[in-house]
Amino acid sequence: MANHKSALKRIRQTKKRNEHNRYYAKTMRNAVRKLRAMTDKEEAEKLYPSVQKMLDKLAKTNIIHKNKASNLKSKLAKHIKSLGE
Repeated sequence: MANHKSALKRIRQTKKRNEHNRYYAKTMRNAVRKLRAMTDKEEAEKLYPSVQKMLDKLAKTNIIHKNKASNLKSKLAKHIKSLGE
């Protein structure tokens, strides 16, 4: 266990930040999963901007890597485009 007050505080901060990041990462994964499961192109096109915004925000705050966000956005756009065929 930690011996210093500052170390105890860092443990508390890390735990809080970890829970925060896990919540938003899980929310993002659920949104991506929901979008991938859609079969209606119009509905998917309506949901895509909000998912895209979420991915950009998470990349900006380093919850996910910026390249991961870019890869997910391009794959989702490709999926939406394929729905019309």
